[in-house]
Amino acid sequence: MSGFDLSELGWNPELAENLEPGLVPGRVAAVHRGAFDVWTEAGAVRSRLPGRQMHEGLDVGVGDWVGLGDGLVRSVLPRRSAIVRNAAGLTTTAQTLAANVDIAFAVSSLGPDLEPRRIERYLVTLWESGASPEIVLTKADRLEDPWPLVGEVEAVALGVPVHVVSAVTGQGCDALRARIPAGATAVLLGSSGVGKSTLVNRWMWLEASPAKPAPPADRPRYAYGVPVGEETMATRETRVDDDEGRHTTTVRQLLVLPGGGLVIDTPGLRELQLWDVGSAGLDATFADVEELAADCRFADCTHVHEPDCAVLAAVESGELPGERLHSWRKLQRELRAIAMRHDIRLRKEEGRKWRLRAREGRARARLR
Repeated sequence: MSGFDLSELGWNPELAENLEPGLVPGRVAAVHRGAFDVWTEAGAVRSRLPGRQMHEGLDVGVGDWVGLGDGLVRSVLPRRSAIVRNAAGLTTTAQTLAANVDIAFAVSSLGPDLEPRRIERYLVTLWESGASPEIVLTKADRLEDPWPLVGEVEAVALGVPVHVVSAVTGQGCDALRARIPAGATAVLLGSSGVGKSTLVNRWMWLEASPAKPAPPADRPRYAYGVPVGEETMATRETRVDDDEGRHTTTVRQLLVLPGGGLVIDTPGLRELQLWDVGSAGLDATFADVEELAADCRFADCTHVHEPDCAVLAAVESGELPGERLHSWRKLQRELRAIAMRHDIRLRKEEGRKWRLRAREGRARARLR
């Protein structure tokens, strides 16, 4: 296979300064179990981590720039952005969904899968990642009037572009594609069956062959190195009753779009557990709550029971939906629990708080 023009993949002088002498630069295009597909000037290579770095748990994600030596990944260059979640399951392990991304599309379909609370969770992670978050609502052709649902999303996606598209009719697809200029990298994130791979196929197919109709959904998947103009990512129909898909995409895959720009297609996410993010993502997602909180009587108001709480007053008046505040509280508790797992000081502080509450409870019981 011919080599890649690294500048088209996003290589720049800053990355070159961080590459150790003697190592070959490359960008990770796919992550398999213990192995990586890496694009280099010499072509695509299959690589892996040395035993020591594998034992240390070096985190390598799709979109990472790496330094190769003797066919192995010797280093991961500094990231400008990273979308990280707590890996699914009971363990507490970081999983990088995509690295060095400029635009992060949170994708949901207009139908039973549309959940504003899930979109809020995505936005907390995406705002913290360093990428620019945008919302994509697919399958607009299935509804006569999708705009009430679009309004629900816009109400929770403050300051975030919301795109309404249909891969069947082409509505909004070209405008969405235009959001990924040459040299930029985008990622599509969402549940299985919302139409991420269908969008990728449309971009790959129609840009290479404008005269062709949109690709049929049942075309077979092609091997790595698929010719541009064929369906690149496999797709399957969703279930009618709940709009859920079947995880046709099984690996995160970096793709070069015809005309420039790159996109990372990802398997469907059953859940997006937050990882060790700061407060910036929560504050940006719930900017309306933060703005109201500035008028609370107490600077450390928890918006639960304090007097003169502007947030509670807004809920009572109907200015702020109660579901919105409930979601803010839930995500805040989750972020604090994550922080406690990583911060001994916070664990001790939390322990002191609960011991104090226990003493106060015992004191109240004695006074009864």
